[in-house]
Amino acid sequence: MEYLARCPSCGREYDDPLRFRCDCGSPLDISVQLREFKREDVMDTTSMWRYVNFFPYIEKRDIVTLGEGWTPLLRFEGNVYVKMDFLNPTGSFKDRGASTIISAILNRVRGLIAEDSSGNAGASIAAYAARAGIKARIYVPSSISGRKIDQIRAYGAELIRVEGSREKVSEEAMRPEKGKVYVGHAWHPIFRDGMRTLAYEIVEQLGWTPPDRIYIPVSSGTGLLGILEGFKHLSGPFPELIACQTEVVSPLYHRFRGEPYTPPERLETVADALIVTKPPLLGLMVEKLRMVGGSVEVVGEEEIADAFHQLAARGIFVEPTSAVPLACYKKQVEVGEVDRGDRVVLLLTGSGLKMKPSIIKRLLS
Repeated sequence: MEYLARCPSCGREYDDPLRFRCDCGSPLDISVQLREFKREDVMDTTSMWRYVNFFPYIEKRDIVTLGEGWTPLLRFEGNVYVKMDFLNPTGSFKDRGASTIISAILNRVRGLIAEDSSGNAGASIAAYAARAGIKARIYVPSSISGRKIDQIRAYGAELIRVEGSREKVSEEAMRPEKGKVYVGHAWHPIFRDGMRTLAYEIVEQLGWTPPDRIYIPVSSGTGLLGILEGFKHLSGPFPELIACQTEVVSPLYHRFRGEPYTPPERLETVADALIVTKPPLLGLMVEKLRMVGGSVEVVGEEEIADAFHQLAARGIFVEPTSAVPLACYKKQVEVGEVDRGDRVVLLLTGSGLKMKPSIIKRLLS
């Protein structure tokens, strides 16, 4: 089947999987007609590619994999489960998107691929490019350091430091260059399409019945939009999706409520993977979240730290970003917005082993 993407703003369509943005400037959405989801079409393999039959634009022989997906769904307490997606090969749920985009464009790259990320997405793209034998170039803010940067370098990717704002970093990564293919997670529809597999896995691991609520940490929106599309494809009961942000960086929370948002001059938060103040998919997130009856919650630094320690006390060591869903759930329970009998899934997205030393010191002091 041919690949097809559509602009949700103007309706223009494209059949080039290398395309990530419409001529009108808006992000694109994949609009490939998927086959009906049937359990018998699920493959007998323990990776996200057990669902390869629902990715018609990817040939099985082209799949670039490190064994991503099919991560454990662990009971945390009562009816609350945690989806342990930080156990993916590079320590991040972004591996789902990286595997998908690299597999889809494998035979079209003649030079190098480019991504703008100082964190998990950059490390993930670097790893899967290395697996595929493709040269990767990761653009990062000039001031960034830490274990994720070391991880990117270890995979052999070229690291380009860019002076200026986060938006300037994206501009440089997108800048046309002969042989360069941009695969940025915040823009490319194929990257976030790989996140559909999260919805499939959660439902399958719960005995083919969806939970009542799913709490998802949100920055660029790839996980939120991917899970949403996955549940639409499953065509069953739709769980309530709760997008989780911090009080420090909360553009989705404010836009969803119709309130103005001004980013702080200094982004000081332990949840340092949730720092995108102007996500290009913001409008799309609001629109689709409203369509399915979802909501947005925010929590403060102390609530995040408390949730981090609660997870660690149960043997679950994640970066603070992954503690944000638990903090949001606890907050809503306390104010009576959640029935304790509801079956809940918290998405844990990043490993604590990748934390900056300064953040872990702050949390343990």
